[in-house]
Amino acid sequence: MKNIIIFGAPGSGKGTYSDEIVKRYDMGHISTGDVLRGEIKNGTELGKLAKGYIDNGQLIPDELMIDILANTYDAQEPGKGVIFDGFPRTIAQAEALKAMLAKRGHDMGVMIELIVDEETLLSRLLKRAIEQGRDDDNEETIKKRFAVYHSQTEPLSKWFEAEGIRYAFTWKGSKDVMLGEIFDFLDGLK
Repeated sequence: MKNIIIFGAPGSGKGTYSDEIVKRYDMGHISTGDVLRGEIKNGTELGKLAKGYIDNGQLIPDELMIDILANTYDAQEPGKGVIFDGFPRTIAQAEALKAMLAKRGHDMGVMIELIVDEETLLSRLLKRAIEQGRDDDNEETIKKRFAVYHSQTEPLSKWFEAEGIRYAFTWKGSKDVMLGEIFDFLDGLK
């Protein structure tokens, strides 16, 4: 299986669909949030550096994030492919990921974009806030996250399109329908 980058707005289902793809195709899964928490918890040198930025309310520099992802990628079982969940978020990160993979003789594979209308996204995130008790999922914060997504992350869609690896799937009201479309596409890549 090729590497997969799963891409979409907050609440589009990146984690949910990643889990389903990993199960079906027996792939590696790199979630940047999980990776960062693991590095910090384990007290690695990279984790200590990342914690310093986080504790000061700063974003982790792209170079440090790529170093952390490279270590995680290298620890994956060879030949299975990896799904990148939550990374890249900017064009600079995409270019750095492409370069990191190229150094290993690998490519980015495909980018699966999950397109979901904002009304559905807002509803999902507010529901998640109630179910999981997440304070960061209130309407004001969610709308700020959407604004950041539209200004900083969404332009990546065109970058992936130019790379010839963007494949978009539009929400049609059913997780199973969308998942079926994604599976049909991935089955065709084998």
